[in-house]
Amino acid sequence: MAHAVCVDSGVVEVNAFIERAAHAGLDYRFLLDHYDRVSFIDGIALSIGLVMATLAGSALVGVVLLVALRSQSASIAGVARGVIELTRNTPTIVQLYCAFLVLNTLITQALHAHGADNPLKPFLWVVIVLSINKGAFHAEALRAGFGALPRETLEGAESLGFSRRARFWSIELPLALRTALPALVNNAVELVKASAIASAIAVGDITYQSIMIWTQRDNVLALMLLILLFFYALTALVNVSGRWIERRLSVPGYGQG
Repeated sequence: MAHAVCVDSGVVEVNAFIERAAHAGLDYRFLLDHYDRVSFIDGIALSIGLVMATLAGSALVGVVLLVALRSQSASIAGVARGVIELTRNTPTIVQLYCAFLVLNTLITQALHAHGADNPLKPFLWVVIVLSINKGAFHAEALRAGFGALPRETLEGAESLGFSRRARFWSIELPLALRTALPALVNNAVELVKASAIASAIAVGDITYQSIMIWTQRDNVLALMLLILLFFYALTALVNVSGRWIERRLSVPGYGQG
């Protein structure tokens, strides 16, 4: 009984919202249609999952590229620099199209020739492209953080007998991370916004699902407002989380001046 009352109350509130929005010229009647409503909610969930996956992926790629940049092997460092320059100086949407329409097609053809299917779905291609793209920016931010490390700190670690690897993971990276954190947070915000390109290759995120709805209902403005609010909320969450992490990781007197 209580559950039924809650459901009825929710329906009344949704109807009231739709009526109020209609007075402002906004059509949200799609919320009353089960299929459209579920599609929109699924789009929100997929967008959140995409952002979470690419945040983790870009962090991993950033560290890998940073380690490669600092490699004593000129060829490894050169490859890393080439990847960074290519991804930073070409449009993200072009990178996605090249990956999905060209590389994915070649992989599919090669696998089909051996009787196998391509396991790489559009969602995964978006994760790969955005992870590499923003990972390149992360690597540059971290590289700048390493450049700001006090020489006395590095010399002290060396005098204490730290190996090159131990010094990197235990001293240099944690301190560089603190210096680079504002830039890393900004990169994360840009990543959240860039995730909207997933709809360009028919990944069912909030943007794609909204397009599918408004092509049938002609309520572009109403849905665009929801998309804007959704991404604003996500970027605000990233900003707030970033500031909290900065406060938690701050070292009194370090990086202030």
